[in-house]
Amino acid sequence: MPATARFDLKMDAEEKAIVARAAALMGTTMAGFVRTAAKEKAIALVDRESRVTLTQRDFGALTRALTGAFKPNRALKGALREAAAKVRRA
Repeated sequence: MPATARFDLKMDAEEKAIVARAAALMGTTMAGFVRTAAKEKAIALVDRESRVTLTQRDFGALTRALTGAFKPNRALKGALREAAAKVRRA
């Protein structure tokens, strides 16, 4: 796929030197190295942040909450009464 979007990046001389060395070791250009590294890091981050990890105890609590009978608490009952008083049905 041809690259059509542009992204400019500024770095100090030390950062540029280490990126240039790493790119040379990989046998690629600096742009190619930075593009590949950024994409790998972005994919890993999005993957990690798109998932919820629960302990066995928390998973059990969630399962019980989702499958158990619904019992509204006092605050919810009050909110429902307040909403019913404000909303008129046609």
